[in-house]
Formats: sequence, C-alpha cells, structure tokens
Amino acid sequence: MDLSEKALRFQEDHIPELAEGAVKQAYWRALAAGSSVLESKDGMLIEVQPDGTQKTIKKLAPPIKIPLGLRIEIR
Repeated sequence: MDLSEKALRFQEDHIPELAEGAVKQAYWRALAAGSSVLESKDGMLIEVQPDGTQKTIKKLAPPIKIPLGLRIEIR
C-alpha cells in the first residue's frame, strides 16, 4: 500500500490516540474473555477481575520524571 506523505504524517500525528484506543480495547477484551488485568491506580498495582472486584497487589515506587528529549542508553 502506497501512502502519500500527507497521509503518513496524519497517521504519525495520531499515534497517541490510536495507542490509547488499542490499550482500552485490549483491557476490555481481556476482561470479557474472563482474564484479570493489572493497572496502576493511586501508586498501587491493582488486579481487576472480570466481575469488577479489585485486589491490591503491591505499592509501586514513585514515578521518575524524565526530561523531554533525554536519551538513555541501556547496556
């Protein structure tokens, strides 16, 4: 499939929205299939069951702020 530069730029500009939609869809599909999902809420790791019950798994470490544009090399 040949995409014009304009169409490609449009798609690239909308990656965050597309990713958000894909994550939400995967979350609900997993629950609908009878699987539990993990989510971060208020600094805690929470397991959510298909019936809506929630179980706290553990407290999470505080988030680390990374300056925009910082490059990190993993060895």
